[in-house]
Amino acid sequence: MAVQEKHRFDVQALVRFMAARVAGFVEPLQVEQFKGGQSNPTYRLTDGGGRRYVLRRKPPGKLLPSAHAVDREFRVISALNRTNVPTPRAYALCEDDSVIGTAFYIMEYCDGRVLWDPLLPEVPKEGRLAIYRAKFETLAKLHAVDYVALGLADFGRPGSYVARQISRWGKQYKASETEKIESMDKLLDWLPAHLPAGDQTVLVHGDYRLDNMIFHAAEPRVLGIIDWEISTLGDPLAELSYLCMLWRTPRDWGGLDGHDLQALGLPTEREMVAYYCDLSRRVPPDPGLWEFYMAYNLFRVSCIRQGVYARSLDGTASNIRAADSGKLVRPAADLAWRLVCDMAGATP
Repeated sequence: MAVQEKHRFDVQALVRFMAARVAGFVEPLQVEQFKGGQSNPTYRLTDGGGRRYVLRRKPPGKLLPSAHAVDREFRVISALNRTNVPTPRAYALCEDDSVIGTAFYIMEYCDGRVLWDPLLPEVPKEGRLAIYRAKFETLAKLHAVDYVALGLADFGRPGSYVARQISRWGKQYKASETEKIESMDKLLDWLPAHLPAGDQTVLVHGDYRLDNMIFHAAEPRVLGIIDWEISTLGDPLAELSYLCMLWRTPRDWGGLDGHDLQALGLPTEREMVAYYCDLSRRVPPDPGLWEFYMAYNLFRVSCIRQGVYARSLDGTASNIRAADSGKLVRPAADLAWRLVCDMAGATP
């Protein structure tokens, strides 16, 4: 789409930067904005030679602490460019706000498909399982990288990932809270008191899901994982369960719960967990631990959606549908608390 008024910047200043920092860049420059992207405004750039790039920048306005870390995105993508994990080529990072108003980076434009609907209506029934396998295979590749060898040993703290995530997102939720939600308050108390004992440490994306991948135009193959803003060192089970949360959320949220998966040619949650564990040589988690991770991820999603909704109210959200995020904060928290009560055999 055309660049939104609130996200416009000095294009000529960007031209000067790219001419100095991006090899092969040719003037002039055309700038368009992607409709997606709840957090960092994202643009498609086309230079005078027809070459395309993607620019990700911090949004304007007052920002939550540690949010919108485009420098971290650039660092992790640059490192993963040296592995078998599919990532767009990283070109240049600019942390000087005087160029276009906020920090930004430029990366390769991956010309492929973004599959927004997990039902995969645009894919023939017999080809849908291959798409699901590709995204779990790519996740296993990510979790297998040697982050120390990539120079990312300081990209996060090893261990206690879930505890730190609960604390971080809980604080950000409270900083952007717009109404009292009883189930969220209960989760804020219950989750820290029932943390799993010990966890593994791998490089995690943080928001690994179908629409954060660019697939090949005709093949069930991931060309690039995008949106690395909250990547860090973390727990592989936390990320795996985040991806599998899709099977727990109802169809009116865009989830798979309530659909006839066999009729649609789609796998079950159990099948894909087993597939990932086989690829990564991990023991499948016991049921109680798995349900904790599910409740944790629903809580985390509620916190993230609340932040997006709060930015929509103050006008700094980059996605034109950001206000809709507020509608799912309470339902996701309520579902998380029901999972907790089911584990304990209690009444919500």
